[in-house]
Amino acid sequence: MAQASTPLNATVQQVTQRIRERSAERRALYEQRMADQHKRGVHRAELSCGNLAHGFAACGTQDKDSLKLMNAANLGIISAYNDMLSAHQPLETFPETIKDAARAMGSTAQFAGGVPAMCDGVTQGQPGMELSLFSRDVIAMATAVGLSHNMFDAALYLGVCDKIVPGLFIAAARFGHLPAMFVPAGPMPSGLPNKEKARIRQLFAEGKASREDLLEAESESYHSPGTCTFYGTANSNQLMMEMMGLHLPGTSFVNPGTEMREALTRFATEQAVRNTEPGGDYRPFYKQIDERAIVNAVVGLLASGGSTNHTMHLVAMAAAAGITLTWEDFTDLSAVTPSLMKVYPNGQADINHFQAAGGMAYLFRELLGAGLIHGDIPTVFGTDMTAYTREPFLEDGKLTWREGPEESLDTDVLRGVADPFAATGGLTVLEGNLGRGVIKVSAVEEEHRVVEAPVRIFEDQNEMKAAFDAGELDRDVIAVVRFQGPKANGMPELHKLTPYLGVLQDRGYKVALVTDGRMSGASGKVPAAIHMSPEALDGGPLSKLRDGDIARLDANAGTLEAKVDAHVWADREKHVAELDHYHVGLGRELFGGFRHLAMRGEEGAGVFGGFEADDLARQAGQIHDEDA
Repeated sequence: MAQASTPLNATVQQVTQRIRERSAERRALYEQRMADQHKRGVHRAELSCGNLAHGFAACGTQDKDSLKLMNAANLGIISAYNDMLSAHQPLETFPETIKDAARAMGSTAQFAGGVPAMCDGVTQGQPGMELSLFSRDVIAMATAVGLSHNMFDAALYLGVCDKIVPGLFIAAARFGHLPAMFVPAGPMPSGLPNKEKARIRQLFAEGKASREDLLEAESESYHSPGTCTFYGTANSNQLMMEMMGLHLPGTSFVNPGTEMREALTRFATEQAVRNTEPGGDYRPFYKQIDERAIVNAVVGLLASGGSTNHTMHLVAMAAAAGITLTWEDFTDLSAVTPSLMKVYPNGQADINHFQAAGGMAYLFRELLGAGLIHGDIPTVFGTDMTAYTREPFLEDGKLTWREGPEESLDTDVLRGVADPFAATGGLTVLEGNLGRGVIKVSAVEEEHRVVEAPVRIFEDQNEMKAAFDAGELDRDVIAVVRFQGPKANGMPELHKLTPYLGVLQDRGYKVALVTDGRMSGASGKVPAAIHMSPEALDGGPLSKLRDGDIARLDANAGTLEAKVDAHVWADREKHVAELDHYHVGLGRELFGGFRHLAMRGEEGAGVFGGFEADDLARQAGQIHDEDA
């Protein structure tokens, strides 16, 4: 059994320490602001009688009487429910469960507000995808509106998918004086095996399968309420929330609509009440989430082979809590974090197989036992992280926790530190005269990790499809899809390209992708340098590339270079693209301000700036308001 006294890995300790040191001033300012907000009042006692009457006018008599008492907790529910998207449809019934559980504790819960939840699976390759990344910051803003009424002693955040959980986290950090409980819905049961789904997608890309065949395969894969079962950004979100102690132990991957899921939601409510000041064990977000929790999230992400989207999201999330996280931190932690999971796209199993093999309890046991994560941070469970080696069970209908397995039940899916799938986490920063980006190599075979080939330039993913269909890419090639960054068009995911690149690789060609856009957790078997910063629209060197230039991507060495004479490269003009067609239609015109404000991918690609870091820079005279 993992012990809290296990010495921390030296690199994990060093990275944690340097994050603490580089963040010291901004973190101190953040904590002071949260403490000041707490002093101003975290509950209804600060409201006037008129304010309060408006706040509970729609409540029933029992809740209204409780809300008049200032010694009972009132929980604010923020939910990403909608009934179109499978991951969020189960959340429909959660508010009533939460309200009922709160009443049983002598407290109340109110639905504070809903936030949007879009599905990248629906918008993939469509104009709506250009709103996807920015929806994270919209969710944070919408959450702030919901909580701004100052009626609440704690907040429960109900959300699952790609941008939803990071957006909720950012808001939770800015309302850090409130205790926070993240409440997931769980994955759908397993459907069509991922290997078969990928096979049919690739056959369709080659024109060897019909659209009817493709739709049938997709429907058998995504077939019921719950999160998609592959290990992309959505399930990475759940793992990270548990790694930071913002979930109950073992709650991340319990299927929706089950007795266990209902019991966990009720217990989450009860524990949220206990974590309030009226509940007697005040656990505000800002005292729980610090650099140690952020490092835990990064290590968990790396050990599991999670989504590359979080090289941006975690940077933005950390910033909201006064913490400066960099890509170098990811790289250094990746070098000492073994790869312990093989879940699609890194393997053929799905997240339900991971859960059955030992799940989070086993993963925690291994990481704690190796000193790779911090065990001494407070959690919403009322313990430190060492309690997360337990998993939930129902005994005569009562929820309890027991120690999880000490051995993996399926070493094809989940392994221990002593026998990992790989010695490192498989995430690397690439750097060279083409800028800086990240690459996930956990699903890329060794022989494909170095590619030197002529580049073919595209400024729209549909252009690449047309070139593939015309046979123009049947050769060694590095496809460069540029002007896809946050300032250009909102940084859409480019999954649409994956089957075409996979076909070329299977034909024996050396292929790679380079883009200032995104590929996320399903980036797959083709080497992809993504999130390139600065982006082409922001003067990034991708704008200097020309068709036929030779480029070299070396994931082993961490380099990405255009093999162009240095003098020629220095004198070459930057190409300027026509992007107006990206900015109108399906609401894209409403996000012009977001595109203007967006930070670089390496900085989190957010629109809020650096929070306390910006304030400190202003105080030091380093930036002026007109520059912000």
